[in-house]
Amino acid sequence: MKQAVAYLRVSTKDQGQKGNGLDAQHSAIVKFAEAEGFEIVQWFREIESGKGSTDALERRPQLADALKRAHKLKCPVIVSKLDRLSRDVAFISGLMAARVSFVVTELGVDVDPFILHLFAALGEKERRLISERTKAALAEAKVRLQAQGRSLGNPRLSSARKKAWKANTAAADAFAKSVYPIVDAFKKQGLSLRGIVAELNARKIPSARGGEWHATALRNVLARAEAMS
Repeated sequence: MKQAVAYLRVSTKDQGQKGNGLDAQHSAIVKFAEAEGFEIVQWFREIESGKGSTDALERRPQLADALKRAHKLKCPVIVSKLDRLSRDVAFISGLMAARVSFVVTELGVDVDPFILHLFAALGEKERRLISERTKAALAEAKVRLQAQGRSLGNPRLSSARKKAWKANTAAADAFAKSVYPIVDAFKKQGLSLRGIVAELNARKIPSARGGEWHATALRNVLARAEAMS
C-alpha cells in the first residue's frame, strides 16, 4: 500500500458545524484511503483560534510536523477539503512550494498542483462574492436613508463603505496573488500577452469577474501582483 500522512483541522468557530468537525474529516479520509489504497501512517490534528494571522505556519505546528513527516517518508499529506489546509491562496502556494504533495479527498487523487491552485483561487472568488453582497446591502441601506430623509453622510454608512472598499481591495490583491504564478509560468515559456490570455481561457480559468480573460484584465492583474512583490 502507498503511505500517506493525514491532516485534520478545525477552528474554534467551525468545530461544531456539520461536516467540518474532526470526526467528519477523519471519516472522509479513512474511506478515501481504503478506496485508493493508502496506508495512513500518522494523523495530525489541529485546532486553531481563527483569529489573527491564522494561516502563518508558525501558528500551525501540527501542519508543520505533518509536512516534515511527509517529506521524510516522501509521501503525500491527505486532507478532506482544501480549506482544511487554508482559505488563503498565498499560503497554499507556499505549501505547494515545500515539495510535499497534497491529496484532497473531495477532489481525487489525480488532481495536479495546477488544479489545486485553481480551486484555491475559486475559494478567493467566494470571498469576493461575499464582498459584493455587502455592497448590495449598502445600496439598500442608502435607499432606506433617503426615504427617511436622513443624511447620506451617516457615520455608520460611511464606515460600512470603507469596510467594503477594504474588502474589495483585499479580494483583488488575493486574486492577483493566486493567478500570478500561473501567468508567470506562461511568461517564462515565452508567451505573449495575447498568448497567455488564450491559454487562461482555454484552461477555463476564470478572470476576476468570473468570465473570460482579456488583455486589459491581464495587465491589471500583472500590475497589481508586481506592485505587491
